[in-house]
Amino acid sequence: MSITCRAAIANGKGGFSIENIEIQNPKSDEVLVAVKAAGLCHTDHDSLNWGKPIVMGHEGAGVVTAIGDSVTSVKVGDAVILNWATPCGTCFQCEHENEHICENNSPVVAGGNGYTDGHAHIEGTKLNATPIERSFNIGTLSEYTLVKESAVVKNPIQDMSFSAASIVSCGVMTGFGSAVNTAQVQEGSSAVVLGTGGVGLNVIQGIKVSKASKIIAVDINQTRLDMAVQFGATHAVLADKDDKGLLKAAEKVKEMTEGRGADYAFECTAIPALGAAPLAMVRNAGTAVQVSGIEQEVLIDMALFEWDKKYINPLYGKCNPQKDFPKIINHYKNGDIMLDEMITRTYALDDLQQAFDDMLSGKNAKGVIVFE
Repeated sequence: MSITCRAAIANGKGGFSIENIEIQNPKSDEVLVAVKAAGLCHTDHDSLNWGKPIVMGHEGAGVVTAIGDSVTSVKVGDAVILNWATPCGTCFQCEHENEHICENNSPVVAGGNGYTDGHAHIEGTKLNATPIERSFNIGTLSEYTLVKESAVVKNPIQDMSFSAASIVSCGVMTGFGSAVNTAQVQEGSSAVVLGTGGVGLNVIQGIKVSKASKIIAVDINQTRLDMAVQFGATHAVLADKDDKGLLKAAEKVKEMTEGRGADYAFECTAIPALGAAPLAMVRNAGTAVQVSGIEQEVLIDMALFEWDKKYINPLYGKCNPQKDFPKIINHYKNGDIMLDEMITRTYALDDLQQAFDDMLSGKNAKGVIVFE
């Protein structure tokens, strides 16, 4: 038996279309999820040019509709959050508590493009009778998705908005985790966040939860800076887009931090030319964190490292989904972080192009595709 549903399919050449796909029943360790909401980020737009057809989307939340016979963590009817960093539990990195960079299952770590059972992660999903890969092994821009049990986390708040839950699974986790798990921001410290889009706002929320005393937001967009203050920034610096390396903005940050620079700085712009910018913002022995995943060549003046500065390039906020997702949801429940307020607009699947246009133009902190 199988089901047919609608999904957004990237053609690998810059375009996409809405197609009918066929999804098989779950195998022993698989879960079938009716996707109710899927968050959008720039990675989804990038996937249009990955050179192969894929079911798009890597953020999502929904309801379990069927499970394999070995699945124990969820049951039919459970509201779940989907997770793309699915650990194998046995490789070197998993054994060292680095499940987010699993050597066997990661869709982004070199040598880990797939599951240990070869192509089993695409056999259950077909387009025109041909197996098709799911973006980041989950493909959430689809009415249904078939995933490994390790790709779902039961939502502690079963009646939570699916739209709010959907953004936890990448954008929120990446930002929040970069502050809490990677940098381990200390109480009473100072921090600066460069770029206050969706990920930057969640870095700010992670810093706030960590009880930093000074949170400085830097952006070239005043509207985004206003939102940053709403989400927890204590200070804001309106930068000039012609400020090379944000060095002038760095001087303002130093003025706000007793002349020495912040304890922590987080780059969330995804602009290669700003890859070294957080080093200019931190004090000696401070920590710079490159959150946005810049992969292009970045030229760095080594004087920016003086002295004893640390530069970290984390993935997915060092996410351990079964631990971190409930932690984030608990902060949401207690009012410590905001999720609903981050969603600027929701869209139907047929309006995906408009959602991309709004995202690329900077209109949205976060756009979400919702399914009936």
